[in-house]
Amino acid sequence: MKVMPWLNRKIVDPLKLILRRGAEPKQLAFSAALGITLGVFPICGVTVFLCGVAIALLGNRCHAPSVMLTNFIATPIELSLVIPFLRFGEALTGGSHLPLTSDALKKVLTGQASREVLLSILRALLGWFVAAPLILALLYVMFLPITKYLIYKFGSHPSSPKKQFITRTEVKLKARNT
Repeated sequence: MKVMPWLNRKIVDPLKLILRRGAEPKQLAFSAALGITLGVFPICGVTVFLCGVAIALLGNRCHAPSVMLTNFIATPIELSLVIPFLRFGEALTGGSHLPLTSDALKKVLTGQASREVLLSILRALLGWFVAAPLILALLYVMFLPITKYLIYKFGSHPSSPKKQFITRTEVKLKARNT
């Protein structure tokens, strides 16, 4: 399978569709930051559930497709940040340094994890909980100018600054009222 067609189909095309639908830059920046922040949660396999809960709780304050798209994009980042979150959690608690061996991973995967391994998982979660607000804020500040530019470049906007842009829904509502 070629990488570029896959990237276009899974990431670029959905992103362009999101931009063309006219979301607000602040909402998109927040949603993208939220999707990545939740997407790097150090327990693999639960990030989609976390995003679903966040979308349900935040309602229209976030843009659900953007949260889910950036959550998908964050998957490789999630895998690379498990150990830094673990080490950060160990530093926060003063806990012992868990040696990361194939035997420890095997015990976790087979359900034979020792108390030490389970404590390390809790420390990784603590590391994420402490870092998540900072990650969210930094990503939002980074994404805001990017989303403004992308909406300007790819979004649906009027061809003339003097013309007011009217959506299809508004046209349908006006047609019904006349």
